[in-house]
Order: sequence, then C-alpha cells, then structure tokens
Amino acid sequence: MTDRDALHRALLEDINIEGFDPMPAPCDIRRAAPASEAALAAVAAGRSAIKAILDGKDRRLMIITGPCSIHDPKAALDYAERLAGLQRRVGERILLVMRVYFEKPRTVTGWKGYINDPFLNNTFQVVEGMKRARALMVSISEKGLPIATEALDPFGPQYYGDLVSWYAIGARTSESQTHREMASGLSAPVGFKNATDGNLDVSINAIKASRKGHHFIGVYEDGRSAVVRTRGNLYGHLVLRGGGGRPNYDTVSVMLAEKALEKAGLAPRIVIDCSHANSMKKPELQPLVFADCVNQIAAGSRSICGLMLESNINEGNQPIPENLSELRYGVSVTDACISWQTTERIILEASRVLAGSGDAQCAPRFVL
Repeated sequence: MTDRDALHRALLEDINIEGFDPMPAPCDIRRAAPASEAALAAVAAGRSAIKAILDGKDRRLMIITGPCSIHDPKAALDYAERLAGLQRRVGERILLVMRVYFEKPRTVTGWKGYINDPFLNNTFQVVEGMKRARALMVSISEKGLPIATEALDPFGPQYYGDLVSWYAIGARTSESQTHREMASGLSAPVGFKNATDGNLDVSINAIKASRKGHHFIGVYEDGRSAVVRTRGNLYGHLVLRGGGGRPNYDTVSVMLAEKALEKAGLAPRIVIDCSHANSMKKPELQPLVFADCVNQIAAGSRSICGLMLESNINEGNQPIPENLSELRYGVSVTDACISWQTTERIILEASRVLAGSGDAQCAPRFVL
C-alpha cells in the first residue's frame, strides 16, 4: 500500500469502524455442529407438514410456541422436551413448531440475542454464539420438533438454515428489500408480519415479491462473496400481529385480510400472532386471543391455519442482571411470556375443541 493509499484510507474509509474480527465460513460452523440423520428427518417432516397445512391438504392447526428469545440452552431443551411430549398427545389435530429465536431486532438498544451476545455480558462473542446456537438447534430437532425462527441477519440462514422448518419476517423488516430477496431463496415457508401500524399492504407486497426470483449479493458456504440467484418461495404467507394501537385477530379483521389476499391473487392462508399488539404485549391476554382464534376455526374459518404464542417454562420476564447467577430459570429476558402450565392447558383445550369441530351450528367452544 502506498503512502497515498494509506492516507486515502485513513481519511475516507472505515472512519467509524473499531475493528474487524474473522467469522468462520458457514461450512466450518456446520462441520462443528453437524446435523444428525434424526435432526434432518425432523426438518424434512416439519417442512412437508407445514407446506401441506398452507396448501390446505393437512387440516391440522399449526401452533408456533416457545420463548420470545433463547438465552439459556438448558431451559430451551427442557421446554423442547415438554413440547415433544405434548405433540404426542395432540398430533392428530395440531402440529407443534418450537419457536427458537436467536436474533432480536431493537428499536434503539438492548440485548440483540443469543448469537450476538451468548454470555449476556456485552462481550459479543458472535462466533461462539453461532456455534452454540446451531448445536442447540440440532439437539431440538433430534427431539422430532420442527423449528421456527426469525430471519433477521441476511447471512444467518447460511449457517443454520438446514435446521429451520418455518421463518418469520418481522413487522419492521417485511418492507425491507433485503429481507424480501432473502425470503425468495429460503428453503422453508416464510410468514410476513403486518407492519407495526397494522398495514397489510407491506406484508402482502412482501409475499408477492418473495414469490419471484431475485439476484443479490450473498455468500457461498465457504464464505466467499457470491451473486445469489433465487427461484422464488411459493410458501410466503401473512402473519397478523396487530398494530397501530389495535389488534387484528378478530373475525372482521380476519375477513378483511382474506379479501386483501384474494384481491392480490394470493391464497387466504393466515397465521395469527397471539402476542405483540394482538395482546397489547400483556402475556395474560394471549390465552384470550388464542381462544378466540380457535373458536373461529371451530365455527368454520378455513383461512386461519396457524397461531403463534410467546411461551416459556415460567411466566413473565426479567432484566439481565449484572450477576448472572441471579437469573430466574425459564423466565424470558426479552418480552414477557405465558408459562408452560398455561401453554399446555390451552393447547390441550384447543385439541379438544378441534376434535369436535366440523359443524358450525354445534361446534364446541373453547373454555378458559
């Protein structure tokens, strides 16, 4: 490098960059935590079942449930073990998908998730976070559970995408061209949440955009930069999460969403997020939203094909303390969740109601 080049770089480049740390290539992380045959079989079965539900060929209800975010692998595996046991009890009517979220979008600042800061102490050991996150996903898949996660970092799926059966694109990123392009190349179904103000056009346009092929910059498995050419993802769908100060899980809102999807030439298949604005971020309201949606299905709704819950072993949430030994087991460090006890109770009740549905005139009702 000449003196002129050095001066140029010092004055014009990387002015706000403190440093660069090497990141292993996706293939290296995958080799460190390889997917077993049992894990891959669970992923394949999960994707197939979710696609069949979205196509209307599988009449079961998909329920995506789990912690708002993963921060304790031990508690996550405990939850997964419980969820796998519950799946064996309700599998005839319900497909359970575990929410395994490692990335948290932030409005301003805050803990950005297990991959970004796995030790919860602002050391930002991203490489270790990615290794541990992938290893945890392998262990959860080996229990036979499909995994759902949020696609936030555009390079993330290269590291763990072979273990994901369902992706969410959040309310703040559904309008992002980067995320629409990424979704077009993902190998699993993708749910696009409506905008934070409740607008549906953003997510519907995202679904349409992700169905088309795109070209964008990405990485090979060996970490080299590449131009990615995608075919398009035919399994994009709408997730209603409320917004603009009001929920949108009610019958009228669902009907309006159906009409908007049909007008756009899309199948009216809808997942409803029982958390976020639909429950005003109050976890105690999630069961009420859940019950209302199950009753809509029992009364004959064919557009609601999935529900989402933010659920943990114990209810509520907690700040991350300086002394991490003070963390309460199985309690969220991000959004407040319902407890496992509540989760199990309402899912069993949903199974009971769905088992007796079919005749809208005498369909059983969900009882809280």
